[in-house]
Amino acid sequence: MAGLRIGFIGLGLIGGSIARALRENIRELYMTAYDVNASTLEKALRDGVIDRAAERIDERFSDCDYLFLCAPVQKNDANLEAVKEILSPVCTLTDVGSVKTDIHEHIAQAGLEAQFIGGHPMAGSERFGYANSKARLLENAYYILTPTEQTAPERLDAYRALVESMGAIPLILDYRRHDYVTAGISHLPHVIAASLVNLVRDSDNADGIMKLVAAGGFKDITRIASSSAAMWQQICLTNTENISRLLGDYIDSLSKIKNQLDARQEDALYRLFDSARIYRESFINASSGPIKRVYSFNIDIDDRPGMLAQVATTLAFNNINIKNIGIVHNREYEEGVLRIEFYDEASQEAAKRLLSTPQFVIHEKKL
Repeated sequence: MAGLRIGFIGLGLIGGSIARALRENIRELYMTAYDVNASTLEKALRDGVIDRAAERIDERFSDCDYLFLCAPVQKNDANLEAVKEILSPVCTLTDVGSVKTDIHEHIAQAGLEAQFIGGHPMAGSERFGYANSKARLLENAYYILTPTEQTAPERLDAYRALVESMGAIPLILDYRRHDYVTAGISHLPHVIAASLVNLVRDSDNADGIMKLVAAGGFKDITRIASSSAAMWQQICLTNTENISRLLGDYIDSLSKIKNQLDARQEDALYRLFDSARIYRESFINASSGPIKRVYSFNIDIDDRPGMLAQVATTLAFNNINIKNIGIVHNREYEEGVLRIEFYDEASQEAAKRLLSTPQFVIHEKKL
């Protein structure tokens, strides 16, 4: 049991991905996990990700150097009460929630500010649960740290080094600033995506023609609407003020656009799209935000038997794992008849090299 000792209260998508990243990158490590789902713990043990499963939060976590709170936000109150009873004075307590004000307030009430550093790995997936966790989820992703006023510099430095060992990029922010930033670039987009999907659903005819042809730009900007409803309900209920404020600003901007549209104001409409294009193209093209980059391209193939199989076989023969593959029926916003999606950039680039032949034409997408 020598080496770094780490505990997890909850072992879902994020907790499991952190545990996997630590297991891959730290040689001497002993990890204990508690989760309400016994089958999750059993699988994590079989995978060799954790060393010990706990049926409850008890003294088995008392020797931890780091303890990650990874359970749903609404469980934090009860879990903190249990953690407070067994927490070692040298242990750094942290969480992985995408809203920080609520947990910081609970930590202050529990008198644990000297040991707590908020954490938010800005990585995720439309899928959730330990079964979908993977170490590479954290690679080159921003991992925001929100220390308290009582956080010792050496404790913060040690945690920052731990985050770097996972392959993530640590970024230190005040927790209030964090909640405003994430409301704008993560929480509000999820609200908008969900509302837009529901608008199309409610506007569609009985024959479902809108759903049938929905693809291209619509699928790209609403992809995040497939995320966990329960998780986003809790985020909205814990970062309400910031989301509501920015949503109000967004509603005002939509009203302004509607007026410009109704008045057929050509110059104003052009500026709307041109300014958005310029700012959007200034974004860093990396998987370092909460809405994950998609690694994909479209490809033109001849409409004859065996061509689709040839593409899939070529990639499989070269050990390139395909995340998703499908025919693009609506090509109003994109070129290419076949869309292939990969798990990472390395696989995408290797596939491009293999398929860059006179037989195929590859069309890259800017996402």
